[in-house]
Amino acid sequence: MDEHTFFYRLGKLIYTIDGVYEAYGRQCRMGSPNLLWILYALNDGERHSQKQICDDWAIPRSTANTIIKDLESKNYIALSQIKGERRELLVSLTPRGKEYADGILSDLYRREREIFGEIEDPEGTLLSLQQLAAKVQKIAENK
Repeated sequence: MDEHTFFYRLGKLIYTIDGVYEAYGRQCRMGSPNLLWILYALNDGERHSQKQICDDWAIPRSTANTIIKDLESKNYIALSQIKGERRELLVSLTPRGKEYADGILSDLYRREREIFGEIEDPEGTLLSLQQLAAKVQKIAENK
């Protein structure tokens, strides 16, 4: 296999997986597939900065800001100041937001558990993908 075939097939696989999650979000009547990823990120019980969410999930800052403002207006998230930072805020789910996120994500988590049981080497798979992601970063760095 040559490099073009490898990256072509890799791209198709990545977008197939992304498409499955996007379809799940549509089934849940979510307006934006990015809303699913933001809830997914926040539902780990930790507080995250908006910048961290954008960087970790490759969500444009303006898109994340719109979604976060909407979630805040519905009292699903709380924003708090990061000590020593003037512009960056921490984002966390409120109890109401946790209930909302769990209502959307619980079935997704169940389906992921079923699939996870079928993965032969989950740690090895993730390690390979992490190594590949680090190498692919060079594409954006070397213009």
